[in-house]
Amino acid sequence: MLTAFPPHAPRAFHVLVKPTGATCNLDCAYCFFLSKEMLYPGSRFRMADDLLEIYIRQLIESHRVPEVQLAFQGGEPTLMGLPFFRRAVELAEQYRQPGTTISYALQTNGTLLDDEWAAFLAANRFLIGISLDGPRAMHDQYRVDKGGAPTFDRVIRGLDALKRHGVEWNVLCTLHRGNAGHPLEIYHFFRDELGAEFMQFIPIVERMGETAAGEEAEGWSSWRDRPLYTQTGERTTLRSITAEQYGAFLCAIFDEWVRRDVGRVYVQMFDVALANWYGAPSGLCIHSAICGGALAMEHNGDLYSCDHFVEPRYRLGNIRQEHLIELVASERQLEFGRDKFNSLPRYCRACDVRFACHGGCPKDRFILTPDGEPGLNYLCAGYKQFFHHVDEAMRFMVEELQNERPPANIMAHVARQDAAAARAAARPDATAYPPVGRNAPCPCGSGRKYKQCHGR
Repeated sequence: MLTAFPPHAPRAFHVLVKPTGATCNLDCAYCFFLSKEMLYPGSRFRMADDLLEIYIRQLIESHRVPEVQLAFQGGEPTLMGLPFFRRAVELAEQYRQPGTTISYALQTNGTLLDDEWAAFLAANRFLIGISLDGPRAMHDQYRVDKGGAPTFDRVIRGLDALKRHGVEWNVLCTLHRGNAGHPLEIYHFFRDELGAEFMQFIPIVERMGETAAGEEAEGWSSWRDRPLYTQTGERTTLRSITAEQYGAFLCAIFDEWVRRDVGRVYVQMFDVALANWYGAPSGLCIHSAICGGALAMEHNGDLYSCDHFVEPRYRLGNIRQEHLIELVASERQLEFGRDKFNSLPRYCRACDVRFACHGGCPKDRFILTPDGEPGLNYLCAGYKQFFHHVDEAMRFMVEELQNERPPANIMAHVARQDAAAARAAARPDATAYPPVGRNAPCPCGSGRKYKQCHGR
């Protein structure tokens, strides 16, 4: 039982609970987490009921905010079966404090979902993340089952069950060299065919050592040959996305989104960027100045600094021996979070978009800066491309927010710009806008002076 909060304890934090550990019914070729089974030889990989109770009690005790989230991931968490999650909801209600709301989130490959699952998830207002890599061919390239069979149809069947029961869901799409070259095809598929309103795009960056990788290494491809993955190595597998591909992908879907879908479709990266331009907390550790507030807990109660650092040197302890908040507020974890900023190379500290990027995730900081300093993010070129590309639109949306107007006004603004560009293209001998004074309102309709807008 918690009697006092330790110094520097956060008011809130996030834990991804892995009730089945790394166990999964799929064998996605790029999944770094499947190898984590090696950390627990001989385990059944099922969270015990008493540990579930300890965790939920400690999680609720540790929070000093009105809402506490229970978030489950894997591996594949639905392998625990519905009784486990019914018990989790029962325990959360038992330990819920007056005035506190409990919310639930579950990240799943979707292949085991059916109407019984969907009815339960709807009744308890779970937010479901569905892992899907795009249309059939792109999804099935790497997301296969243990026998190597495609999984697209099973995922869509599970998603259809969620839709029938009105479960809130979003799509998580990993970006690799098999799908990164098709941004609009993927975006239109999610938006128009699936009806997705919330999307996350996660770049696959698989690090490998020189010896293991070789010159043209694809890397591991099955649980049979997958080594224990750790955040080491300065090479990447051929499946990994390149920085240039990532930047081009984000720019392409942003150009579609900013013209048609602002306020209707929510893309995590765009929301994070707008928050950073506005000066608000980004809501995503990757693009925050410091991290450490998003931890991972294994099926046996071991707590790790981050989902991407489930490896021995980042194990903080076990909640059976130490209270959750003691581990979260430990000096080791605080140092882990501070190191995100403290380890930034000079090149990053002087960057004009550092306020939006903050160096990205430490797991990807393994290349050299142009002046030879280590610690640059592998995706740096893509981040720069994207953040520079969206700068004007982000500034416009921030101005709308500051004036209590909807950011969706950006769509009309861009439409006017597009129309002016089309007129200029049709009349190459004429300027896009008629001559106006430098201090007059810009004819594009932005509300800014001409000299501060298109007069620049």
